[in-house]
Amino acid sequence: MSTHVTARVAGATRREQILREAALLFAERGFHGVGVDEIGAAVGISGPGLYRHFPGKDAMLSELLVGISERLLTGGRLRVEEDAAAPEPSPDALLDALIEGHIDFALDDRPLITLHDRELDRLRDADRKRVRRLQREYVEIWVSVARTRYPVLTETEARVTVHAVFGLLNSTPRLARPEALPDRAGTAKLLHRLARGAFAAAAGER
Repeated sequence: MSTHVTARVAGATRREQILREAALLFAERGFHGVGVDEIGAAVGISGPGLYRHFPGKDAMLSELLVGISERLLTGGRLRVEEDAAAPEPSPDALLDALIEGHIDFALDDRPLITLHDRELDRLRDADRKRVRRLQREYVEIWVSVARTRYPVLTETEARVTVHAVFGLLNSTPRLARPEALPDRAGTAKLLHRLARGAFAAAAGER
């Protein structure tokens, strides 16, 4: 690997480290309760050194919240494409895949859920509108899949149910301390059953 490529990979890794630590600190103490120096210390560089990667905390927050919205939407679209390309597309399997993907986010990116709830309004108008647009597109994927799997649902019913399921899955930061939760696999299975149960209940299934 050339020196140039090595430097680029190292730079990307350092950006990811900065964002990960910033998310943890922002979620724990609030956006205004964390200084640039503290984020730098968490990744082993000086506070001013962070400005080689980000112009400031606002840029970190924006990249975190816009980035996760983009990642969720991209993942949802990919699952739809994979199902469509399968020999026998299955709305049931596709809904399961969407739920599994969102559970991975809910369990592995808990600080980002807290950040979204607390700090979304701190984004610039353009970034906040972008997050909202990405989220609406993500919701529409779920609504379409839910109505295909449960044709009895009206569009409104499907949308309400999708938002309810998101509320359920995104409750992970408030469930308990991480060490107090069941093992990850057990928690994921429980959340999956609850999510599928919500859709079945909305459709009037027992």
